[in-house]
Amino acid sequence: MMRLAVVVPVLNEAASLPQLLDEVRDALDPGIEHAIFVVDDGSTDDSAAVAGSLGARVLRSPRNVGKSAALQAGFDATADFDVVITLDGDLQDDPSEIPRLLDALADHDLVNGWKAERRDRALRRLQSRVFGRFVRFMTDLDLKDINSGLKAYRREVLDAIQLTGDQHRLIPLLAFNAGFSVTEIAVNHRPRAHGRSRFGAGRLFRGPMDLVTVIFLSKYGLRPLHALGGAGVVVGLAGAALALYLTYLRLAAGEPIGDRPLLLLSVLLIVTGVQLFVSGLIGEMILRPRRAVLHSRFRPSQERAGKLVKMAPAKAVGE
Repeated sequence: MMRLAVVVPVLNEAASLPQLLDEVRDALDPGIEHAIFVVDDGSTDDSAAVAGSLGARVLRSPRNVGKSAALQAGFDATADFDVVITLDGDLQDDPSEIPRLLDALADHDLVNGWKAERRDRALRRLQSRVFGRFVRFMTDLDLKDINSGLKAYRREVLDAIQLTGDQHRLIPLLAFNAGFSVTEIAVNHRPRAHGRSRFGAGRLFRGPMDLVTVIFLSKYGLRPLHALGGAGVVVGLAGAALALYLTYLRLAAGEPIGDRPLLLLSVLLIVTGVQLFVSGLIGEMILRPRRAVLHSRFRPSQERAGKLVKMAPAKAVGE
């Protein structure tokens, strides 16, 4: 019995919400039980009041905490729903694409909406294109528009990821690294009808930093000894090599080494290497219970049952 939730993060989008919520309801199959969650990220206009008056379930932050935190709040609030759709509240994402996302979700765990013809300013289009190519270069995930707000998720995906920083741009990568099936379909993208874009130059720096964080954690998050231990061995061996060289100078050549800066450097490298290696071991001990929980989730695989099953007409939740 499928239950569908639509999560809409908003910031000062009161003018767009009436049309957006009407279009979302028109796009949803009346035979699927659903609810619309509007997550107000500290708006200074009447976004929360407008959404509530139109029958949406409203989550509101007293201050602006960022899109990642807003989406995570929406994901947490939809824990009882089997499928979640996200779209932005500025009317640029077209709700009429929702049925196509659901059809594609029948064979995948996450469906990303690719804005093949973006209706944004040239700078934003360029930034998105460069960031997308950087992600494809750094990872094995081949998506053309990883930062799209229009997505469909199975519940299992949202239970397995946790958004921090500005990682909402990297949700498909987080899902992909967690072992889920990710695909992309071309969707319609509309020009902004109300308000103004909150695109800023700061995203040019935050995006790559979040990408490096996700790549590092996905590779070493459950294997800290592979990262810290490896670095510790390299640093420690470098210190040991310097110490052997100094020993040779003292024993074979009779040169004094007590006042040589290399002596201090070799000791520093050896101590640092030992500390890194021990830190990796401590990390392994801390993560051991978590790994046991993850291993306990493995079950015999089962084939996914074809298409999503449409239910008999039911009253929509929250309407």
